[in-house]
Amino acid sequence: MRILIIHNEYQHIGGEDFVVKQEIEALLQKHEVELFTVKNVKGLAGYLQYLSYPLNWKEANRLETRIKHFRPDIIHIHNMHYALGPLFILHIKKLGIPMVMTLHNFRLLCPSATLFHDGNLFLDSITQKFPWQAVRKKALENSYIKTFWTAFTYWIHRKRGTFKKIDRFIALSEFAKNLFHRSTFEVPIKNFVVKPNFVKEVAPTEIIQSQAFVYVGRLSEEKGILPLLHAWTASNHELKIFGTGPLQEEVEKIANSHPNIHYFGFQDKQMISNHMAGASAVIVPSVCYESMPLAVLEAYALGVPVLASNIGILNEMVVPLYTGMLFDPHNHPQIIQTLAEWQAIPVDKKEIMKMNCRDTFLKHYEQTLVMNQLEHIYQEVIKEQRTKI
Repeated sequence: MRILIIHNEYQHIGGEDFVVKQEIEALLQKHEVELFTVKNVKGLAGYLQYLSYPLNWKEANRLETRIKHFRPDIIHIHNMHYALGPLFILHIKKLGIPMVMTLHNFRLLCPSATLFHDGNLFLDSITQKFPWQAVRKKALENSYIKTFWTAFTYWIHRKRGTFKKIDRFIALSEFAKNLFHRSTFEVPIKNFVVKPNFVKEVAPTEIIQSQAFVYVGRLSEEKGILPLLHAWTASNHELKIFGTGPLQEEVEKIANSHPNIHYFGFQDKQMISNHMAGASAVIVPSVCYESMPLAVLEAYALGVPVLASNIGILNEMVVPLYTGMLFDPHNHPQIIQTLAEWQAIPVDKKEIMKMNCRDTFLKHYEQTLVMNQLEHIYQEVIKEQRTKI
């Protein structure tokens, strides 16, 4: 197949960029693949990008030229915020090329993209035709202008039926699919399919046996790192933290004053794998609706159980006493209780859970398996397109 991937890169590389890169590398093993990408920038150029967000004719025309030159069998859209915008979808539809789009977040439902604001889940937008509550609360980067302009961009394209032109939406979980289904997003549920992400296995070169708990991820409010640390200071359990983000200074301050909390900053996949493989469990304390946290997949690949928030997709991914445990991330005493309950589980029971984690990875998140699912989606959509001609 000839596959064109479309992706709007963020200013700072995030999980979506990583997933896109992984999928392209895997697809290139069997197919012709090209990447059309734009990148969000700062300053005056960034302001002009944002101004063009609703109707970016320049990028739509540039993309159309690329499509006519490459002549893809299918187009796979990932991110379009904000240097690209949705207008190009209408151009592609006129060319008669089938399209699929991976829903890495909830931006098509709410400008926040995370359904999280001011320390709490924010679900008002999913039941509104226009997300006025999000605008009033400045749900995107605490800005009226950015929130309104993003809301307006997706509102006018809903009105134009732009998103109905996409042949298949790829949701990362049943939870995400159902959230779109019960929202005001007017696309038939038959146009959605569930396909998870995968992670490439990074075998440890040295298993660092510490039986500590490990956190891997962005240090930001929605990830729940500060509530976790505030609870953790009342315990003597060892915690290793890997990652960077806007809350790094606060995390470092807490780690420096508590000898059982260790901050490692940004580290490569190999070092993280070495520490994770010898951990008691990986901990995912998110207070938002995650799309699909890669830390869970990386833990399962190594046969390491996960202790996670009982929120959103994590309720699907982590099965209590089978692949880990769940807790209320806002309830500090319950976090400590969950840690104590975890430590009290007999070693032989934990060994069975480790095998369950590895088995779950092989059955759901292994690269070949997931890529076969993606290729099947491509083939199905291409076949549907041909029957229409």
